Amino acid sequence: MKLPPDFIHTIENTYGEDGKQLIANLPVLVEETSQRWDLTDVKPVPNLSYNFVAFALSAAQRSRSVVLKIGVPNRELTSEMAALRLFNGKGACRLIDYDEEKGFLLLERLQPGTMLSTLEDDEQATHIAGEAMLKIWRTPESDSLLSQELALALHKFIRLSDWFDGLKRLRVMFNGGTGPLNSKLVERVESSVKDFFAENHKPVLMHGDFHHSNILSSERGWLVIDPKGVIGPAAYEVGPLLMNPWGDLSNGMNYSLMTERRIDILHERLGFERERIREWGLAHAILSAWWSIEDNTGWEYALNFAELVADLPLAS
Repeated sequence: MKLPPDFIHTIENTYGEDGKQLIANLPVLVEETSQRWDLTDVKPVPNLSYNFVAFALSAAQRSRSVVLKIGVPNRELTSEMAALRLFNGKGACRLIDYDEEKGFLLLERLQPGTMLSTLEDDEQATHIAGEAMLKIWRTPESDSLLSQELALALHKFIRLSDWFDGLKRLRVMFNGGTGPLNSKLVERVESSVKDFFAENHKPVLMHGDFHHSNILSSERGWLVIDPKGVIGPAAYEVGPLLMNPWGDLSNGMNYSLMTERRIDILHERLGFERERIREWGLAHAILSAWWSIEDNTGWEYALNFAELVADLPLAS
């Protein structure tokens, strides 16, 4: 099996020895899943990243095209499975079958599967995204199955507060400072996020990595893929959407106007205050920049976006 060098590097760099073992065992794992789920014509997708993903035909699904996903078993993969099971196809691709211990997922293939990022009309795309958010969000009050899941297996989901607790490691790494990140913006995020978590908000199960490349067209409308399965204040969901798709921030005026309009639309669709949307957008950008520092990847774009969104004027 020929795998892209970048994919191999990403898997081994991210997961260490477990990643190397996954790469070495991948042909055997593909054969195992093919036999388990009667799969044929398994073809890897061209843009492999943190998991092996392939299209295949499933005899068990009446020879329909499906998606096979194999990853290193980890918290995020387990959380994804739990989230997809609770979404149950409402606003998201369907989880057909899975194996937590082995890191196997068999998923509905969305057709035609066009990414939301391909729409030229950004306002239309933002309206679609807002509608998709509302479809997938689950609360214990609105979903009895989620209530049971939260009571019995809360550990399967990622807590948003844990992600932001990770910012403490930034201070440790730079001896109390913020390294290459703007100290005033980091302090602003630390303060605003603390206040948001202190509020008596209802916990919401959300996607957690909600951006244009994770929203695809289908016969059932626009649906999400690859959820992280995050529990926390719902307004965080706007953060990844505001920062994506990564563009040319050098054209600051146009990007600022586009972001302002996105905030207006999300305010109208979701009911969150504009300032709250902006502050969660800033918080996600700083968090993303910190993750990039930890992973030794490019943090500049996230920081540049943070500086842009922090100074946006908002309509009253």
